[in-house]
Amino acid sequence: MIWTGEVNRPHGLDAEISFYDTTLRDGEQTVGVVLDPEQKLELARGLSEAGVQRIEAGFPRVSDDDWRAVELIASAGLDAEVWGFSRAVRADVEALVELGVRASVIESPISDLKLNALGVPREKMLGRIRDAVAYAVENGIVVAFFGVDGSRAEPDFFRAAYETALEAGASEAVVVDTLGIASPEAAADLVGRVADLGVPVHWHGHNDFGLATAAAVAAVKAGARWIHGTLNGMGERAGNANIGEIALALQALYGVDSRLDLARIRTLSARVRELGGYEVEPYKPLVGQNLFRRESGAVASQFHDPPSIEPYSSELVGAERAIVLGKKSGIDSIRIKARELGLELTEERERELLAEVKRLGAEKRGLVGDDEFLRLAASR
Repeated sequence: MIWTGEVNRPHGLDAEISFYDTTLRDGEQTVGVVLDPEQKLELARGLSEAGVQRIEAGFPRVSDDDWRAVELIASAGLDAEVWGFSRAVRADVEALVELGVRASVIESPISDLKLNALGVPREKMLGRIRDAVAYAVENGIVVAFFGVDGSRAEPDFFRAAYETALEAGASEAVVVDTLGIASPEAAADLVGRVADLGVPVHWHGHNDFGLATAAAVAAVKAGARWIHGTLNGMGERAGNANIGEIALALQALYGVDSRLDLARIRTLSARVRELGGYEVEPYKPLVGQNLFRRESGAVASQFHDPPSIEPYSSELVGAERAIVLGKKSGIDSIRIKARELGLELTEERERELLAEVKRLGAEKRGLVGDDEFLRLAASR
């Protein structure tokens, strides 16, 4: 089902990773997207069924709807672990305790750019981290410290923030590239700095420079155990790391078992687009509608042999293969489509129809649909 050849074999990874999905919190920060509590529960169920190991149900203090969503998801009996989100603020943690959430990231800005914007000195922020984490742990919550804008933090304070959180009882650490500015090499370095502290490390990246998947892979190489992401890479600005793309890359190129059902991820991609009212590029990896549709005549001549024209099978991601017609079609395109539609054509008529399809596709500046092709075939 994967036809990538041997070129990547020397670079395979011996790694065990799991996914932490933040579609319902960070993903909903996509401009204009609003998901109601029942829709979030539907998506959480789908993510759990797809094999996502941890699902961030949301930040309950944002709104009554967010509170209700966390409440619904936490009590749904999912196979996935349900996590909350909290600032280093006692009231945020109290909300999680009240809702019965047993695990949460606790976030705090740690770059001077963020601290100065908020008007909070470093030492005061360390005190907030210490107090919030300790209170959460005292109340039975597993804590992963989430250092906001860590990729722009001063190195000594970066380390001090994580050490403070761990001393207060945090048992995991999230390395956070809030603005997507870390190159893959920098991502690996940041993860390495935290891995030295001896706790499981998460990587949370964004895609502002188009490197979120590459940075996530580099983080895995450096020892990250948990990878954060969202469906379709949705999120504010250029979005978050795309959970499906990372899983596909790790599985197909590096031999790392993602433990995700990629066909279900593709289905969830379509559903969250429907709920959120947005579209993705038709050529987007894993979920794009054009990945297994072929218009080019040169490619259509090899359509019978998927490994010759595709790096992985349509079955792997739950997609359908198809020939479509248009300006770029060739004689093989016409023959395949005619067989598909039950038409018997002479070679002369195939050539005539090819010319007519090319003309119509150019006129329309788009594809020639099956109904249009049938009308052309019947027009003699």
